[in-house]
Amino acid sequence: MGKSMLEMMPESHFARVAQSWIRERPDLELRNFLLAMAMMRMGRMIDHAYDKMCQERFGIGGSEMRVLMALRRSGKPFALRPTDLFTALLISSGAITKQVDRLVKKQLVARLEDPTHGGGFLVQLTRDGLKVVNKAADILATGSLLNPIMAKLSPRERDAGEEFCHFVLAGLEAKHVMEPTEGVEASRAGMAGTAPAAPKRGRPRRRDTVHA
Repeated sequence: MGKSMLEMMPESHFARVAQSWIRERPDLELRNFLLAMAMMRMGRMIDHAYDKMCQERFGIGGSEMRVLMALRRSGKPFALRPTDLFTALLISSGAITKQVDRLVKKQLVARLEDPTHGGGFLVQLTRDGLKVVNKAADILATGSLLNPIMAKLSPRERDAGEEFCHFVLAGLEAKHVMEPTEGVEASRAGMAGTAPAAPKRGRPRRRDTVHA
């Protein structure tokens, strides 16, 4: 097992880490352990490059950009409840509150009264927010850190790699749903308290928000 794994690995820092584990624990089947370790390392490097791009190009962190991305992919009117956001992004309601606060200050999102949930609110992209997230998507699609690496693969290898990633993700999402660290009901009450005053009747009007 160990020899075949090492033969398949190109020279890299991770290959040396794997070699160390295989040498130290020859009694264990290490494939899944090392695969998970490789995925975590790839994720950290990709996330670092992503966060750096967001900071340098748009003056926001990668975590804030993920909020904008979640709103953008939801489609018009690009608005979601805070609970939808922290569930989709697998972070706590407290983290979403801080991220939304920062994005509101930068006028990239706005808080609107939620007509379907008394005392609650929606987070909606502003026109500036829509421009930022669209530009970020363009950059990520055309200048991804993975582009030069994936270009070395044949179409069949690329398809196989994507199929593998989708298969693993589907399995993890089905068996290991990550719950927010704070209760949903408590978070709704806490976040609702941060909403600005809004008229109880009529449609809320914000000049800078993106309308359907």
